[in-house]
Amino acid sequence: MPRVKSNVQRLARKNKIMKEARGNRGGRSKLWKAAKETVERGWAYAYRDRRQKKRQFRRLWITRINAAARLNDLSYSQLVSGLKRAGVEINRKVMADLAVRDPGAFSKLAELAKSQN
Repeated sequence: MPRVKSNVQRLARKNKIMKEARGNRGGRSKLWKAAKETVERGWAYAYRDRRQKKRQFRRLWITRINAAARLNDLSYSQLVSGLKRAGVEINRKVMADLAVRDPGAFSKLAELAKSQN
């Protein structure tokens, strides 16, 4: 069986990593081992954080809704349960947006939730 030299594929893999490493400081963008470690760590963080981003946005929305609900003399849980009893199906993203951009509309939702509690 003839000997196979995998130089072309190896260089392609290396070039892919070095291209990804551009923008890093010092040896992290110039030296192979440091660049490879940095890029692989970055890919791992990117994978993890794509999932964490969803959690963080939900936390932000809930915080904003709670703050606006407190201005209308309700807690977050009272607001959500009141809206659920009233049959209002509105997600947290939209409610948080209303709380920030249109407090009048949010206060109408809060009144509806109050009437159900």
